[in-house]
Amino acid sequence: MDYTPGAMSNAMKDHFFGNNDHPMSQGTRVHQMAMYITFEAPLQMLADSPTKYMQNQECTDFIAQIPTTFDETIALDGQLGQYTLIARRKGTTWYLAAMTDWTPRDLTVNLSFLGSGLYQADIFADGINAAKEATDYQHIHKTVSSTNRLNIHLSSGGGWTAIITP
Repeated sequence: MDYTPGAMSNAMKDHFFGNNDHPMSQGTRVHQMAMYITFEAPLQMLADSPTKYMQNQECTDFIAQIPTTFDETIALDGQLGQYTLIARRKGTTWYLAAMTDWTPRDLTVNLSFLGSGLYQADIFADGINAAKEATDYQHIHKTVSSTNRLNIHLSSGGGWTAIITP
């Protein structure tokens, strides 16, 4: 598969239009970020201009941490053509991503695949206004363990992604 994710100019389906001078992507910002984990692509790139990444440093720093190859992959949930929830491990770090089509969804992430002990989760989720403003997101840090379940909401065209470290 070859796809170049990471667009920082995001639009919902009703607001999207082709524009070569100022290209944009369909779906939420976090949907674009989740693609780096979801799509297996050992030669990964950034889809937007360097200025866009400097203006969105928090998202850029997160994307820069995602490896291009993984040691383990677990499909946690999904329906072909509708949504996906995947976990990938590199070393002792887990990378999780969820993406949906144009149907908003609520999913539960069971973290039972984590080893024992406490982990730090760095999470990006669709923001409360993401269904109207595709660039809206939440950045959350929390401590988790293998006994936790995370409830996540995906906006229409939305995403969710996390890096979980011991």
